[in-house]
Amino acid sequence: MVVFPGHKPVRNIKEEFNRIAGLLNVLGCVDGTQIPITAPGENEADYVNRKSFHSINVQICDAAYIVTNVEAKWPGSVHDSRIYRECRLSNRFARGEFDGYLLGDRGYPCQPSLLTPYCAFTPEAARHFWCERTVTLTPEPGPQQRLNVAHCRTRAQVEMTIGILKSRFQCLVTPERACDIIVACVVLHNIAIIRGKQHPAVQINDPADDHPIPADVQDGRAARDLIARNYF
Repeated sequence: MVVFPGHKPVRNIKEEFNRIAGLLNVLGCVDGTQIPITAPGENEADYVNRKSFHSINVQICDAAYIVTNVEAKWPGSVHDSRIYRECRLSNRFARGEFDGYLLGDRGYPCQPSLLTPYCAFTPEAARHFWCERTVTLTPEPGPQQRLNVAHCRTRAQVEMTIGILKSRFQCLVTPERACDIIVACVVLHNIAIIRGKQHPAVQINDPADDHPIPADVQDGRAARDLIARNYF
């Protein structure tokens, strides 16, 4: 029940994303979310996230609220970009298995297969995030700003998906069982979405990443610029 790029034909997945805000060839959206766990007996500090509670950092890639990829084995202190870099899905994109790309926030480096928004930080914020030399500080008026708007509207799908998942399953799990329980909850979530089951009220309260921004890949910036110029 968890398969990438999804249970629908690839053409349908791309069309659904395109109808949101005009982005072409989107196969999914990727983000990390912290799942609380009880404090483990070993390597306890590794599981303390930036919000100072113990957790598993779960990477989710979705299309139309269906979870199509999940990484549920990383301690809460691990950065989203590392989880994606070392996951099997990233390697499959690198091998050219998919014709399309994912959308990610600025917690990920911009790559040909992973489109992130143009940076919109002030110089002070840029210094805080160590990104003066790796990203554009302010998106230029016109195509860059319009791409950012379309990117934000489309990537909201994964934030809503995470919100639905967390609203359905509110539990504090033990480290030993966390990964299996998380994957089981994802499968049950997908079944509920496919069957059109109602879900509790959703609260999206994960703030933007407040940790250092990874450097973009040159080919990724070039791909993003090409999309902005040609379509926005």
